[in-house]
Amino acid sequence: MKKIRIGAGQGFYGDSILPAIETAQKGNIQYICFDCLAELTLAILQKDRKKDPSKGYTADISVTIRELLPVIKEKGIKLLTNAGGMNPLGAQQEVLRIVRELGIEGLKVAVVTGDDVLDRLEEWRQDGIWLAHMEDGRDIESIQDRILFANAYLGSGPIVEALREGADIVITGRVTDSALFLAPLIYEFGWEQDEWDRLAQGILMGHLMECSGQSTGGNFSGDWQSIEDLDQIGFPVAEVSEDGEFVLTKTEGTGGLVSIDTVKEQLLYEIHDPSAYMTPDIVLDMTEVRLEDIAPNQVRVTGARGKKPTNMLKVVMGYADGFMGQAICGYSWPDALAKAQNADQIIRRQLQQMGLQYEEIQTDYMGYNSLHGPLSKLPEEELNEVYLRIAVRTRNREDAAKLGRLFPPLMLSGPPSMGGFLGMMKPRELLGMWSCLVPRDIIDSGVRVTVMEV
Repeated sequence: MKKIRIGAGQGFYGDSILPAIETAQKGNIQYICFDCLAELTLAILQKDRKKDPSKGYTADISVTIRELLPVIKEKGIKLLTNAGGMNPLGAQQEVLRIVRELGIEGLKVAVVTGDDVLDRLEEWRQDGIWLAHMEDGRDIESIQDRILFANAYLGSGPIVEALREGADIVITGRVTDSALFLAPLIYEFGWEQDEWDRLAQGILMGHLMECSGQSTGGNFSGDWQSIEDLDQIGFPVAEVSEDGEFVLTKTEGTGGLVSIDTVKEQLLYEIHDPSAYMTPDIVLDMTEVRLEDIAPNQVRVTGARGKKPTNMLKVVMGYADGFMGQAICGYSWPDALAKAQNADQIIRRQLQQMGLQYEEIQTDYMGYNSLHGPLSKLPEEELNEVYLRIAVRTRNREDAAKLGRLFPPLMLSGPPSMGGFLGMMKPRELLGMWSCLVPRDIIDSGVRVTVMEV
């Protein structure tokens, strides 16, 4: 039975390139997939594009291509990535520039466009397409004039098309994370659109691979102390059979761990309903999934079930949502927490005296409750140090900047032993996120695949 080996190259924008190089060199893979996008990443890339319209793709694609291109060209590995972000065509041009600079020929670079639907929103509204928030039903009119970007989550279809056109590198914008990993299986095995259980296995494999080291012992909340060599962790590799069964492993000799527990933790990651994990390709039912340790660092995965996908696709939008001002200062033992709390009271009173009205104000005591919030329990012993962080959300940059100016006087006119002052941080523009559902046929009609050869 035919088998394909696929490697995970990246789990987020800014992830290490070293495990990807190791996998490409020694993993005996035919494909390597780079998942770079989160909804937060789109917001970051939108800010880049606003400063320079030629940008908007992940900047680390330049390093990725320069480091990996000689290896993947020599070994015949195909590279799939959603690093195109907000500007897939710009990413394609950057990749072509590097290819030419390295003097490599006979390479086809494909780009998938059509996920950017910002220019179509008004047309859709006029056509009566409801763009209400998918979670709380709010009308989009409340943010209509502040929308900065809008991207639909595409499935594996256009990536498969690019592979059928002979692409060696495929660059996309916002596709689902798992679609990058499913596409090679559809292309190689010739799976049909209604082979739901096989497609489900492919989507599940992609879900287990999309977060790079999180399946191989990274960010593991079990017996993490026993995991060896995280400094040279190996990213996951999947060996997939034509019937959809696959074994999750990693490149031999790398650090980390592939076990039922590490895989199970990723299996449940970001899953709301295990019986109906919705994607553009299928609705995945993982309630009967079986994980089996078959050898050290090898877990066999079976039992995924699939159903026909819905006729809607998710669209995520970002809109201008004011500015954040924040400041941080630290207090030491004794009475570190009490000092920080008193400083917070002083700042809040001064804000009232100045007549500043904020959309939102948040206080965190770093070292006590900044991670667990209201679930935090008071420590039985006094804390050695606590950092006070106050953040505000305002309608304009000027009001956001005023918060930080209240902190320096606390050094001499507030509680004792203030230190670690990070004070007046530059105000940062905030983007709010909006998600809605749109009929897939009107989105699919705008999707294009363009292939260029060097």
